[in-house]
Amino acid sequence: MAAKLDGLVQTPLAFSVFDGPCNGDYHEYMRAKPAVKRRVFVQTDSGSVLDMELDRNDNVHTIKRRLQLALNVPTDESSLTFGDLTLNNDLSAIRNDSPLLLSRKSIHRSSSTPCLSPGVENLQERDQSGPIEILGCSNHFDRTAELVQDIVKAINNGVDPIPVNGGLGGAYYFRNSRGESVAIVKPTDEEPLAPNNPKGFVGKALGRPGLKRSVRVGETGYREVAAYLLDYDHFANVPPTLLVKVTHSVFNVNNGVNGNKLRNREKVSKIASLQQFIPHDFDASDHGTSSFPVAEIHRIGMLDIRIFNTDRHAGNLLVRKLGGIGGFGKVELIPIDHGLCLPESLEDPYFEWIHWPQASVPFSEDELEYIKNLDPIHDSEMLRKELPMIREACLRVLILCTIFLKEAAAFGLCLAEIGEMMSREFHHQEEEPSELEFICLEAKDLVSEGELSFFGADGGDADEIQFDIDCEAGEVDLVLKMSEDMSDKVFGSESANGQILLPKVEENFEESEVKMDKAQVGAGRVGLRPKQEWAQTASRLSLYLKKVNLDGRSYQFNGGKSKDYYRITRSANEQLPTSTSYVNLADMNEEEWALFIEKFKELLYPAFAKRRAQTIRQRQRLGTSCRF
Repeated sequence: MAAKLDGLVQTPLAFSVFDGPCNGDYHEYMRAKPAVKRRVFVQTDSGSVLDMELDRNDNVHTIKRRLQLALNVPTDESSLTFGDLTLNNDLSAIRNDSPLLLSRKSIHRSSSTPCLSPGVENLQERDQSGPIEILGCSNHFDRTAELVQDIVKAINNGVDPIPVNGGLGGAYYFRNSRGESVAIVKPTDEEPLAPNNPKGFVGKALGRPGLKRSVRVGETGYREVAAYLLDYDHFANVPPTLLVKVTHSVFNVNNGVNGNKLRNREKVSKIASLQQFIPHDFDASDHGTSSFPVAEIHRIGMLDIRIFNTDRHAGNLLVRKLGGIGGFGKVELIPIDHGLCLPESLEDPYFEWIHWPQASVPFSEDELEYIKNLDPIHDSEMLRKELPMIREACLRVLILCTIFLKEAAAFGLCLAEIGEMMSREFHHQEEEPSELEFICLEAKDLVSEGELSFFGADGGDADEIQFDIDCEAGEVDLVLKMSEDMSDKVFGSESANGQILLPKVEENFEESEVKMDKAQVGAGRVGLRPKQEWAQTASRLSLYLKKVNLDGRSYQFNGGKSKDYYRITRSANEQLPTSTSYVNLADMNEEEWALFIEKFKELLYPAFAKRRAQTIRQRQRLGTSCRF
């Protein structure tokens, strides 16, 4: 967002200009032909929501004029945005039931300035919408339609929602007519740091960087829905989640930038995520993780990898005991709280399952088949259709991480190894880029300069490189040997069934064999490059992983764990300085992005070989007694 917003200025009141039906028409994003009538939900940066009906001839000026009349908000120094798109005048890209954000470029009012708003009588006269309205008409939400009807019936019968005490943001249990909690609703303007946060964590307008700089305030609800939509066939067990407009008096409203709550509450409308509440016995932090099924950890971990989850801790893994015959001692895991996934840039993810023994167990055949069938391009197009407000940078993170998962699984890495390659480490009290980030930096260098910027013509650098080669000869030779062995397999050996065998790693206590489909090799993985060139890439990447200059600092990187075996990791609840962003995926045009992905794939296999070599050495140090 280009606008500079530094505070909260007005009391959110919401109106409905109409109660139009949802037509269910989905058009291609950015190429849509506007329907005769469209409904949009316009949210101000302080949380007010106004839904209105648009005619074919309406434009941005029309929307701003209606907002000014209904909410008494200044619109002269403001911009209307739809995800990444700043709307100048044309509304042809806006789909039915789309949420728009009105943000002001400057704020001149002080915290003592009263917020102007229409009288309650006028509000009640004009608000004709129902208690809950689903944003969008996707068939993905069919299973939640009955749930929403039960909640609406309960609200009409006087069964009010219950605020959730825990957490940093505002959340509410919505109940059915029997008083049972059936859904949890999280308003976008009550997130941590958002204008109407009920727990004192206020200070930023919607659309500004939030707790994570790569996740904006007011946009975690979109990510909750995205995680559910990406969980195909309910593979990871994410509860049904949808985006809604909810009207109720239970919601919190702060008065001005100081965050004081209003005493006299009236009905207000909020844009929120609504997730089905799943009855459970406890969360993973209250239960020994060693008893969790391997398959469930793998499925949740695979989703976390795809969506680059920056907040997967034991507290957001619900545990439900399974009863019945044969169910004694068995549990089911339900992953929740995906609001900090799909960041706009790579940062340090948090995967607590990295330390669990189940994550070191190889993927099963069914899991490998599921991963193989993942299509990151289809996933991104699906999200553009279902959540057109999601930002392009988030979709690029999804594509990158899905490719990384597919290639790593095909190579034979386990879930823990993949997660470790994506996670940053601390060496000498300095945070270093992850192995994934180093690969991305190298790929960007290849795109922008045509060759590694690290390999310059300066004589001093050449001497330093030679010194590094001499000092680390054993490690580089190991990677080269593995690379040559792998290229022998890729380019010189085929099995009888047409599959190409990737490296077979001999160990004292286990054997690992990885298979890769021949057609996939020719479809853009490593590609049928000469053996010598492939080995040279491994050598150059190995050196690149040892030294890279970022922001004027030189990072010495060993490509894996520090000399101390147990790495220093972040706690999900630990208060740390803002994480540095090393890789920006949004600054490339479409041509550069396509070339980047090509180079990224080429660099993956040498990095995987290096990671596998480190895993072997660690296991040899630990011995075989730690097998799960």
